[in-house]
Parts: sequence; structure tokens; C-alpha cells
Amino acid sequence: MALTKNKKVLDFVESSANLAQPNNIVWIDGSAAQIKALKEEAVKSGELIKLNENLLPDCYLHRTKVNDVARVEDRTFICTPKKEDAGPINYWMDPREARELTNEIARGSMKGRTMYVIPYSMGVVGSPFAKYGIEVTDSIYVVLNMNIMTRVGKKVLDAIGKNGDFIKGFHAKCDVDADKRYIMHFPEENSIVSVNSAYGGNVLLGKKCFALRIASYLGKNEGWMAEHMLILGVTYPDGEKKYVAAAFPSACGKTNLAMLIPPKHYLEKGFKIECVGDDIAWIRVGKDGRLWAVNPENGFFGVAPGTNEHSNYNALESTKRGTIFTNVALNTDNMTVWWEGLSKELPEHCIDWTGKPWNSEKFDKHDKSTCAAHPNSRFTAPAENCPCVSPDFNSKEGVPLSAIIFGGRRASTTPLVYQSRDWNHGVFIGSAMSSETTAAATGATGVLRHDPMAMKPFAGYHMGDYFKHWIDMGAKVKNPPKIFNVNWFRQDADGNFMWPGFGDNMRVLEWILKRCGDSPIDAEETAIGYVPKAEDIDISELDYNIAEGKPFTLDSLKEILTVDKEKWSKEAEEIEAYYNNSIKDRIPQELWDCLATLKANCYVAPVAEKPAKKAAAKKPAAKTADKKPAAKKAPAKTAAKKTTAKK
Repeated sequence: MALTKNKKVLDFVESSANLAQPNNIVWIDGSAAQIKALKEEAVKSGELIKLNENLLPDCYLHRTKVNDVARVEDRTFICTPKKEDAGPINYWMDPREARELTNEIARGSMKGRTMYVIPYSMGVVGSPFAKYGIEVTDSIYVVLNMNIMTRVGKKVLDAIGKNGDFIKGFHAKCDVDADKRYIMHFPEENSIVSVNSAYGGNVLLGKKCFALRIASYLGKNEGWMAEHMLILGVTYPDGEKKYVAAAFPSACGKTNLAMLIPPKHYLEKGFKIECVGDDIAWIRVGKDGRLWAVNPENGFFGVAPGTNEHSNYNALESTKRGTIFTNVALNTDNMTVWWEGLSKELPEHCIDWTGKPWNSEKFDKHDKSTCAAHPNSRFTAPAENCPCVSPDFNSKEGVPLSAIIFGGRRASTTPLVYQSRDWNHGVFIGSAMSSETTAAATGATGVLRHDPMAMKPFAGYHMGDYFKHWIDMGAKVKNPPKIFNVNWFRQDADGNFMWPGFGDNMRVLEWILKRCGDSPIDAEETAIGYVPKAEDIDISELDYNIAEGKPFTLDSLKEILTVDKEKWSKEAEEIEAYYNNSIKDRIPQELWDCLATLKANCYVAPVAEKPAKKAAAKKPAAKTADKKPAAKKAPAKTAAKKTTAKK
């Protein structure tokens, strides 16, 4: 029975049912009884495996097909009437062609199945930030995950009301055929279609599909921002709170920063870190002229491998109840889950992520094919489980941002931290964000992968227009956040990381916030922006060794704060090439101006060759002839000896 009288909602559900032809339609009301019944049904059908109720209460394991384990960017399309509006970075398809293609695939695909109607809210229901969606799906797994990641149920339909609008989301598992897998976004129609996938990143349509791709387009038109950013709060010993948002590409420490545990002496002083969100931030201009942010999600969809009580205690604790694990290993000795990095000890009796017995003796950490858990295995955990979740997590107004932080993985060139000169320069820094690949991932090190604002796969429109929207937002704000760039991954000549990272990133965070106060701490102006004075970053009780026998000192800190003009001159050339070759057009003039400033600041005049001594030319010809052969031989022998010595 329908839970609403909204004709637009009813028409969408009816048209979806006419296309997919399900046997039954079930409306998700969000009640505990209904969710409990769906879990029991999923366990009975084998879609979920119930885990140890004593050790992991209300937790389940799900396995996807082996061809369906991650987001598929090359199957993810922005469908706009004009190709140029999707931009050169996105995959594009004509909306009419996309509809015809996915309709043909989805037609009759739910025969013999149930279609679930999920009313959901991105953001706290009833808040000024909230946006509503309806997702229809034939997957109980999707229903249960959306129940964790968003606010679902009758209260959402009540908020939409009799005539309200919403984002339409159609998902059909079909045959989970990788060759017919498509995730289509129609920004101008407020609509999303996903077919032939059952993996969370492709089918939890409230997440990246709505909260970033569609929302970024809505934000551009409505004057707000949807960003791929964590939000964290710092509580000072005197009770004052400040908030930052931060964007990082994959494998750059985003979740670790969102749930950071400060060093011991910070905790003893009374500092606290509170997590508002680990992945997505919606940002609006507040009445006070500042930018305010909310996390539109209600849970964490995190990567499991590498998560343990040392790397991210808070994330691990979040998974201890009410969690759905996807593609991790099953420890059959106690019916709990396991993944690489969870513990040093390997489980003796284990079923791998494909459902086959796993032999720990054949495990090779350098060979992903020997892993028990898939490298992109996930946990979907309620945010309320997190020990450091912010009291402002459910705030309808959001939190005011003092700083925005960009970051990437760079072995050299980029210092530990620096601040932009102003908002537009900060936008330039975000637009030029890049990380260096690792040998394990690509077979080559030091290859730059650009990911502007960590939004490369998620901007729902032309990236040049996205940059312009950032510029425009800065002009609207009387008191914009300061913008910074961090690099936790700088290395020394031997390839050792020069900064400890993890909880010690609090030391850099403290300096960033000191730059954001009414009386900011001083800094050194450099060719790229403002860099800390080394003595202004707290390194007390920091016993991290860059290499054995080399303690961390003030000189160590100075080394990772250095700005090499020659390297940055090459960086400027690389950024220019990226702009021209990848974004191509619509880049705001303000960013070209920032690039020109960087090039001018880093210009190093070539050293002119010294002219030959005129005195030698004035010597009598006879004397020059007598001495010239001997003078030629001596330097030649010396050069030869030097070359040999170098080899």
C-alpha cells in the first residue's frame, strides 16, 4: 500500500513497475519491525550471512559477484542534451539514447522479484540542507544499506508532502552483467538510473550519485556546494570549537583524519576531535557571512582492508554493531569477519570473499589475488556507533567552517602544509590537486594523477564551470574559510616518510586553526603561499624516526617545509599542461592569473656563461702557439679522472 498521495511519487513508482514488472511492491516505512523482517528474509535467501550475535550484534556479511566489486567510472555517465555541459572529464551520453538503452535492459527485469520503494533524505529531515529522494530497487541489500547510510521511511514522504519534488532513482540488479552495466545521471531531470550492478558504490543512489553528482549540479544552480569532503571539529581545552572540511583523493588519509585521535599530550590538555562526516559535505552561506556545512549521510561506507585498532580505532569501533560487511572474509571459528590488516595473526579457518576456503599459507601481501578479503571490501556502519561522532552530527543548521584543506600524496615538491594567499588562490590550489601513484597500484612510481578537489569522478557537470562556481561562492561570503594544502607523504632521499601522519597530523591541524583566528599566528610568505615557521608547529613528545638513528628535530621539520622554486617551476608547467589538455576550456580567468603568479614567483633566471678572458687573446701569437697544446691536455686528463671517480 502506498504511503503517500504525492502524484509525482506515485507516477514514478507506477512507471518503474510498468517497466520492470515486479511481482510485488513494498514501501519502506523505516520501522524497526520491517527492517528486522527484511534482514531475516535476506539471511533465509542467502543474500546475507548472520554473524556472531555476541561478538558482532546485528551484523551481517554480504558477497557480490566477482565482476561487481567497485565503482565503474567508465560505465558512469552524465546525460545532458549538450555534450559540452558534461565536460571533458565526464563520460557523456545523450539523454534519449541513455533512456532507451537502460529501459531495454531493465524491461521485465524484476519478474518474480519484489520492488522496494525507499523514501530517503540526504541530511536531517526537515533541515534547510535536506534533499529528498525515492529509490526503487529489487535488492534487499540496497534497502538495508540505505537504511544505514540515509534517513528512510514515512517521515521522508511526509516532508516531501503532497506536491513536493524529489530525486528519482531507479535500480535493477538485472543479471549483474558487466557488459550491460550502466550508471546514468540526468542532472537536468533530477534522475538516476543504475542497471546490472549490486555493488554499493553503484547502487546506493543516495551516496555518490545523488549527494555529489546530482547535488553538485543542484548546488551550482541554487548557490551552494556539494563536496567530496570530510568534516571534523576540534574542541579546545576551554570548550571552544572550530570546524574544518577537507578533500583528499583516494589513499591519502581522509578517513583517518576524520576520526583522528590526537597525541597523548593533546588529550591530557583537553583537546578533542569530533567527526561530523567522513566523506561528503554540503556547504551553504550562513546568515553570519560564513560557510556552514553538514554531512548529508547517516553512516559510513568505508574500505575495510588496513582498518585496525591502531590505524583507525574509531572506524573499527563503528563496525562493532548494526553493520553490513561486503566482500570481507568470514572467520568460521567464531563467525566473525576478517580482512588484511585487521590483525597480524592470520585466521586458521577462513572463507574468502568469493565463498571459497582460504589457505593462509599461500598468502602473499604483495599479491592481491591471494587476499582473503577483496582489496575494495567495505563496511556500512551507522555513524552513531563512532566513539568520536560530533554532538552536531544531527544539527539542522550545520557547523561553521574555519578552514578548508586540500591534500594529496606527493613524495617531494609539496611541503607538509601551506596556506593560500586568498580564496581564489585556494581554489587554484584545489584545482591543481594531484597524487603520485605507487608501484603496487600502477607498476610505476611518481606518476601524477590529477583529481581537482577530489571531485574528478563526482562533478555532475563541466569541471571548468565547477571551478567558476567555487570562485562565485567565495565572492558571496563575507568571512570565507582559509584554504590550506597538506602533504603527509613527503619522503627523504631513501624513500622514508618524513612525517609520522595519523594522530600526529593534529600538530598541523592546530597550526592551521591558529592561522584562522582573529589574531593569526605569523607565517613565512613563499612563492607558493604561506608556510609555517618551524618553531610554530608543536613537535613535543614526537619520537618518530625518519630512519633508524635519526630522531625528529626542528631541522627535520624545516626540511619538509622547504619550497624549492625550481621544482615548483616545473610544477607550474605541469599544471598548465593539465589545464590545456584535460579541462581544455571554461577555466576561470582568476585561475589563469594564479598560475601566472606561480610561474613568475618561481622563475629562476638562467646562469649566463662567463666570457673568455680578453687577456689571453692579447698574448703574442708565437707564445700562444708554444703553450696551447699543453694547456688543452691538462684539463682533458682532469675531466677524465673526475668522470671515472663519479662512476
